[in-house]
Amino acid sequence: MYKQLQDDINGVENLFGKVKQQGIRFLQDIQHRPTTVKYTAGPSSKISEEGIGALGALTRFNEQFEQAIVGSTGPRYWGFVTGGSTPAAIMGDWLAAVYDQNTQTIKGQGDISAVIEKDAIALLLELFDLPADFTGGFVTGATMSNFTCLGVARQWLGKKYGKDIAREGVSGRLPVLTTTPHSSSLKSLSMLGMGSSNFITVKTIEGNREAMDMTDLEVKINELKGQPFILISSAATVNTADFDDFKTISKLKEKYDCWWHIDAAFGGFAALSKEHKHLLDGWAGADSITVDSHKWLNVPYENAVFFVKEKHSHLQIETFQNSNAPYLGNPLENFNYLNFLPENSRRLKALPVWFTLMAYGRDGYRMIVENSIDMARQFGKYMENNERFELLAPVRLNTVCFTLKGKEDLAGLFLSKLNDTQKVFMTPTIYKGRKGIRAAFVNWRTTESDIKIAIDEMEKIYRSF
Repeated sequence: MYKQLQDDINGVENLFGKVKQQGIRFLQDIQHRPTTVKYTAGPSSKISEEGIGALGALTRFNEQFEQAIVGSTGPRYWGFVTGGSTPAAIMGDWLAAVYDQNTQTIKGQGDISAVIEKDAIALLLELFDLPADFTGGFVTGATMSNFTCLGVARQWLGKKYGKDIAREGVSGRLPVLTTTPHSSSLKSLSMLGMGSSNFITVKTIEGNREAMDMTDLEVKINELKGQPFILISSAATVNTADFDDFKTISKLKEKYDCWWHIDAAFGGFAALSKEHKHLLDGWAGADSITVDSHKWLNVPYENAVFFVKEKHSHLQIETFQNSNAPYLGNPLENFNYLNFLPENSRRLKALPVWFTLMAYGRDGYRMIVENSIDMARQFGKYMENNERFELLAPVRLNTVCFTLKGKEDLAGLFLSKLNDTQKVFMTPTIYKGRKGIRAAFVNWRTTESDIKIAIDEMEKIYRSF
């Protein structure tokens, strides 16, 4: 064995102990970790002939890169929709790295860690009150989850036109209807060869809404003159967390031939809020659903889940099977995740999910969701009662979309100065043509004191204008 490897395996307890202590210090100090940093990269690293060993690598990392790590898992990182990591999720993630399984099958010889994934999927279906006729699996994020679901939808739609798209490729336009899709859905359409702009736009509901107008949806469906189509709907749009009307869509699905996909990256967690769970009424009738675990479930990146109705399993296999790999056996008789999703090489992403669900249960996650909603409302109330700012849309769930009242053109400069405080991080947006700022609350650590810290910094910056 190479000397550096032998030394490291002999000293693995000491090495892992040092990493553990560094991780603990990071988590204990997360409240004070900068949410953005001024970091300039130095010269590129050079690979040495002999190597410097694991301890040397840790030392070099701390000297060269550790200062570039921001508190994105902390309580005031409100940019994008960024969750933290619960202690149990971190435990599961660390063990996933140690075990280093390539999660594929549930029985037979070799790695059968997919039994954990199957169990985690069952727990999530129960958490969301979804029926057991959904199957599911873990991928890296919403992009790959949407890609997986829409890939199966593409195969379904092709079959309706007498084509096996997975084998023959895309030819001609495939009807896709949507209103306010997330960029990851459009990216998926691009990667699937369907075209990121090749969709039919359904109007939004009149007024300050991002949700789909059901009357216009039916008009657009009728204009297809009986053609089957894919419908992409939203459970919480990015800017304002608006929800499409799933009860009405489920009725339309009985009337028209369509594949119904729901992007519920973070909105699916409304199922845990007594006040908001009605927003998901009817979603169980969808053909596929996307949920991001590294958002409101608060597990480490990269982690998302897709749900596809079991009746479409043959379409999944047609889309993703390794058709030139006879050693995998018959995909219908020998279940293997490699035949149901894009990746052939897969980390045990289910383990942090399983750990955190077992650790905190439905009540724990209900509390996390309700707290995030409450934090968003408190922050939104500040906007409503302050002459300096205005809400661009009502606080519907966990996002706050706002701008500077009467000084909208300064929103970008204001946000830059706010982020430079290193105490809070938000992201810019454009909402209905207006420049704004967006804060999204999903982190399990956020408290009222964090809202106060952010508001105090906002007041200071505004007064400096």
